Amino acid sequence: MTSPRKSPGSVRISPSILADMNSGTRESSNLAEGLAVDFAELMVVAMPGVPQDAVARLTVGKPSITQRMRIAGELCLEHLGMSNVDSLIEHASDTVRGWAAYMIGLAPGLSLTERFTLIRPLANDLHFGVREWAWMPLRVHIAGDLPRAIKLLEPWVHDDSLFLRRFASEATRPCGVWTEHITELKENPRLGLPILKPLRADPEKYVQDSVSNWLNDAAKSKPDWVRDLVEGWADGCEDRNTLRICKRSVRSIHHDE
Repeated sequence: MTSPRKSPGSVRISPSILADMNSGTRESSNLAEGLAVDFAELMVVAMPGVPQDAVARLTVGKPSITQRMRIAGELCLEHLGMSNVDSLIEHASDTVRGWAAYMIGLAPGLSLTERFTLIRPLANDLHFGVREWAWMPLRVHIAGDLPRAIKLLEPWVHDDSLFLRRFASEATRPCGVWTEHITELKENPRLGLPILKPLRADPEKYVQDSVSNWLNDAAKSKPDWVRDLVEGWADGCEDRNTLRICKRSVRSIHHDE
C-alpha cells in the first residue's frame, strides 16, 4: 500500500487526493495541497495541446511555486493562446484556473481594462487560492499605470461581492506578499485613498484584513501618514469594523516604538 505523501509543512496528503488533483478533477482544500500538485503531470492531462517536451520547463531548476505558475501561464499562452483562456477559467482544477490568471497577466497587447475584465471571474472565484493567483500577475500592470488602475478598481470597492472588494485592496498593496512592491504607493500612499476610504467600515473580516494590511505595508515607509489617517478615522468613531481596521493598521508602528 502506498503511504500518504508528505507535502510542504509535513501535512499528509492521501495518494487518492493527490492523484485527483494531479488529474485536474479535484480542487485543493488548503495551501499544503495546492503546493503538492505536480504541475507537469497536471498539464499533460489537462492541457494536452502543450507538447510534453515543453512541459519539461516546469521542472528545470526546481522553480518556486510562483515561478511554476508563471511558466505554466507562459506554456498555455504559447501553445493554446488567449482564444482558449475561457476553458481554463472554467476548469475544475483551481491550479489550472490560476494558470489562466497568469495567461491574462502575461498576454501581450492587452489594455488594463481588458485585463481587469478577463480577471474578474477569477478575482471572484470561490476558491481561496485562485483569488490570490488572480491579482499577482496583474501587479506589474497596476504599477505601470497606477492612476488608471485605481480608477478602474474604484467601482470594485462598491461591489456586493466581498471577493471583488478585497481584490481591489489586495492587488494594490504597497508591499504585498510573494510579489514585487509598488514603489509609487510606498512613497505616496495617499494615492490609494480612493480604494481605502470606501472600505474603511467594510463589514467583512476578509476585506478588513486586506485594508489593514495595506495600511500596515504603507506604515513601513510612511508611518506618520498612516498614523494620522487612522487617528482621523477612529476619532469619535463607534463603528467596530473601522476601529478594528485602525488598530491592525498601526501594528508595525507600535511594534517599532
